[in-house]
Amino acid sequence: MNDPAPQVIKMYAAREEIYPRETSGRYARLRWLCLWLTQLAFYCTPWMQWNGRQALLFDLAARKFYIFGLVLWPQDFIYLAALLIICAYLLFLATAVAGRVWCGFACPQTVYTEIFLWIERQIEGKRSARMALDRRPMSPAKFGKKSAKHLAWGAVALWTGFTFVGYFTPIKLLGNEVLTLSFGPWEWFWVLFYSLATYGNAGWLREQVCKYMCPYARFQSSMFDRDTLIITYDGERGEPRAPLNKRDEVNGGSCIDCSLCVQVCPTGIDIRKGLQYECIGCAACVDACNGVMDKIGQPRGLIRYSTERALMMHYTPTEIRQRTLRPRVKIYAGILALIVAAVGVALWLRTPLKLDVIRDRGAMGREVEEGMIENVYRLQIMNTSEQAHTYRIRVGGLATLSQVTPDLVRVEGTETKAYPIRLRTAHGAGQPGSNKIEIELTAVDQPSLHVKEHAVFFVPR
Repeated sequence: MNDPAPQVIKMYAAREEIYPRETSGRYARLRWLCLWLTQLAFYCTPWMQWNGRQALLFDLAARKFYIFGLVLWPQDFIYLAALLIICAYLLFLATAVAGRVWCGFACPQTVYTEIFLWIERQIEGKRSARMALDRRPMSPAKFGKKSAKHLAWGAVALWTGFTFVGYFTPIKLLGNEVLTLSFGPWEWFWVLFYSLATYGNAGWLREQVCKYMCPYARFQSSMFDRDTLIITYDGERGEPRAPLNKRDEVNGGSCIDCSLCVQVCPTGIDIRKGLQYECIGCAACVDACNGVMDKIGQPRGLIRYSTERALMMHYTPTEIRQRTLRPRVKIYAGILALIVAAVGVALWLRTPLKLDVIRDRGAMGREVEEGMIENVYRLQIMNTSEQAHTYRIRVGGLATLSQVTPDLVRVEGTETKAYPIRLRTAHGAGQPGSNKIEIELTAVDQPSLHVKEHAVFFVPR
């Protein structure tokens, strides 16, 4: 008896190339509007000027973050953390209300994939032409089209990488380095790194990023409920499916099984099978189906934005909107409002002046002329505003405590300055050992700008 041939079990299915079909309609126009707005903001913002410097710059080398009129230092990291928390809650709120609307209209992966697909269509043609081109063996014509496409992709990717690095290195300096061919190794590394990331993700990986790499697709279901707006297929109206010429014979539904909803989907799913984690909520299938419904004289909305509960209960659009402000949404909105209010108040009350007092430990306290006791300190003054100030130094806490060094110090905008001072007091003015004192800085031109720090004055026993 012959042994049966061993079975080969494949753990991973080979990727099937997806050729999204171009579509038109309300949601397609909205996607392109979001694309233009996000890319104009991304590419133009680094070139904007504010007070003679780049408006938005995360200068890691200088350890200063410029956000328009706000200058943040490493000590202000809490504000950047709060900004990330606000963005996270905005995403949670948008997801609870409208599903993966961020993924479908504003996510960088979606936006750049759309740009790269547009380039591909301009060079290689429509969906059927691209599929036919890929099936043909290599030829001079095919090589020329493929080369032109990848060169165009590379140009967009390089400009994207350059712009992204321009948020962390002054972009004008970066541009001058490009023109003079004086790029440093780190500039080369990061520009090429982000260029390759853009080229690879938008040109090659595409839907695989959304399906396998993006964690948002995995935990989005925890933010969904039965009243979350999602892309839905009305099976009650659409089934049973039948071609247009056989609908009357089988009493078919509105769906004529044209598969256009699958052909336009950037992730290649069939929305008629129900909600799937691969769906990015781009609504391309809605536009495609509405176009078909118009042609066959059926009402629009076979595939539409709706909710699971609305499909079951046959809610009207007004009833769907009325269920938007449910407890989950109110909680997200309430937390978001509290965080935004807290950060706003903190920024409003923030003093753009910081002071650290460091006592000279090499000389704990020494007796100088006329029996005076002297301590030496270094003031670390940080002017976090962009306006230069002259500060007056005042000391207190001990009788007869006085300053030997000049009591005025000038600090330029966004500058940190170390300023040594010597303080003296009469012998016997304080207890032997440590005595608490206060050192206060006040801007001469703006008395409301002041800061006070405590320090210790040491009197020898």
